[in-house]
Amino acid sequence: MHDVTEVILRSIAAFIAVLIITKLIGKSQVGQLTISDYINGIVIGSIAANVAVDVRTNIVHYLTGMIAFGALTIFVQWAGLKNRNIRKLLQDEPTIVVHNGKILEHNMKLMRYTMDDLMMQLREKGAFNIADVEFAVAEPNGELSVLLKSTKRPVTPEDLDLNPPYEGIPAELVVDGELIEQNFEQHGISKEWFFNYLKQQGIETIKDVAYASIDAQGRVYLDLKYDNLTMTVDITDKKPKRKGG
Repeated sequence: MHDVTEVILRSIAAFIAVLIITKLIGKSQVGQLTISDYINGIVIGSIAANVAVDVRTNIVHYLTGMIAFGALTIFVQWAGLKNRNIRKLLQDEPTIVVHNGKILEHNMKLMRYTMDDLMMQLREKGAFNIADVEFAVAEPNGELSVLLKSTKRPVTPEDLDLNPPYEGIPAELVVDGELIEQNFEQHGISKEWFFNYLKQQGIETIKDVAYASIDAQGRVYLDLKYDNLTMTVDITDKKPKRKGG
């Protein structure tokens, strides 16, 4: 029982340590994994796993190693920000694999990047016909950036000489029944106006609102915690339950 309690406590410590290190490293570690980020993530995760279950080793040793790897990762990121050559060395550079509609086999061979890899990532970007591709660039994080030929790109409002209104990002007003005070102040929205709007919609208390936002045109989106839906669509293949057993 003592070992179980120790494992639980060590797991909590490992979880907190990984959470703190991830926060310090920043979003790039999660969203844009380079080779060095990937390796560091594996090492830190491996150390965290040992922290949780290896009760024979002092937890301080593991936490020290985890902090050291986290500090090294942060230092490398800082050095990359200060020096472009270091950044290029650690994160690699983008490589063109399709140039003016032609596949660059030499560049692909240098990266050990197969034709199957190229076609798969092109399909992921919606380019099923390589003849439609003007440029394709293999990014350091493994993603493929694709520029379609001008005749194959979707038509934009600019192409049609249209000038649509500014959309911006909708401001959250209510999340889980709680007002987001700073958004009312930041966007100059009156709480009195908002509460009157809720009453007009038949909503008596803010606690009934799961989510509310307002866009740049002043249109309010509301979602209640308990929606009175007469029917919901089920996309599974489960058989509906029969009422009354």
